[in-house]
Amino acid sequence: MSVAQVKNLQRRLDNLAREAETELNRTCGHELWQSVGFDAFDGIEDMDRRASANYYYGQWQTVRELQDVLG
Repeated sequence: MSVAQVKNLQRRLDNLAREAETELNRTCGHELWQSVGFDAFDGIEDMDRRASANYYYGQWQTVRELQDVLG
C-alpha cells in the first residue's frame, strides 16, 4: 500500500471508530462501556438498543484491532 492509501485507510477507520463511539454513548447513555466493555450492555432492557450496542461495540473493537495492526 502506498503512504496515501494507508493515510486514507486510517482516516476512514477513525471515522468508523468515532461513529461507533457516538452511537454507543447515545445507546448506553454513558461512557462506562469504554472501561467495562460488553458488561455495560447488561443493564439495557430494550432489546433493540442492546442489539445496537452490541453491533457498534463489535465495529469499534474491529476498528481498534485494525488500527493496532497499522500502527
